[in-house]
Amino acid sequence: MLDLSTKKKVKIIEVGPRDGLQNEKQTIPLEEKIELIKRLAGAGLKTIEVTSFVRPERIPQMADANELYSIVAKSRWAKDLSMPCLVPNLKGLENARDAGVNEIAVFTATSETFNQNNINASIEESLKRIEKLGLKAEKYGMKQRGYVSTVFGCPYEGKTSLDKLKKVCAKLFELGVYEVSLGDTIGIADPIQVQEILNGLKKDFDLDMFSMHFHDTHARALANILASLDFGITSFDASVAGLGGCPYAPGATGNVATEDVVSMFDRMGIETGIDFDKLVHASDQILERLARHAPSRARTAYLATKNTNK
Repeated sequence: MLDLSTKKKVKIIEVGPRDGLQNEKQTIPLEEKIELIKRLAGAGLKTIEVTSFVRPERIPQMADANELYSIVAKSRWAKDLSMPCLVPNLKGLENARDAGVNEIAVFTATSETFNQNNINASIEESLKRIEKLGLKAEKYGMKQRGYVSTVFGCPYEGKTSLDKLKKVCAKLFELGVYEVSLGDTIGIADPIQVQEILNGLKKDFDLDMFSMHFHDTHARALANILASLDFGITSFDASVAGLGGCPYAPGATGNVATEDVVSMFDRMGIETGIDFDKLVHASDQILERLARHAPSRARTAYLATKNTNK
């Protein structure tokens, strides 16, 4: 049973504007991205991944990264926001610096095949890139957050190694990353596996240095979040309206919906600092642009109740 006496507050890292939108074929206009970020901030989210500084031909949706970040960073409503931005290489880092970014996210994986398909590099090569990025980022006064993909399974290799995960995490922390987000890239994890991996990690690391990033492919993301909470994890990535997925992970669906995560914690009496009504207002806007319904069960139930009570 969960002991909530020491778990009255959690942190939600909103990844929708970056991870949620990056693979959308429909180009989202700059002003609508800014409006989405503004609404998310207005809902109480304090950490929002706003964009990534990648090659436009690789991910066209992020082609406006410099302009987007510059405008948001200068907005009065964003003055208290933490806005980590994904940076894959030194060119991206320089672009991020020019835009005024003060926190970056770096990434690797526990699967060699996935890493090759994702960033055309081995795990060792990716860590060398991160080392170079880290030295520059430190010089520029930028904080660094880390992502590790395929922690719970790989679309190409199947099961991945806990030992390899430990080595990758140890290296990322050595290189200056303050937090590592453990990614369930294809949404294959289950609560028992989550417990096994966190049990293994806690022998060598302080679990406060980890965040969890679950996809909801098999509708187990909330159960996996609760399993993580039981180990003391209080930092969770989520995406508004459940947007997102991974183009290099066949069959992967979206991230766990921020609405579902917030609704669950609200019901449990665990503070998120997020206003659910305003969060739904934020997802209304982006879903209207994409002309789709959200997979969030909490959002669906909320709207049904709201319409019934009119």
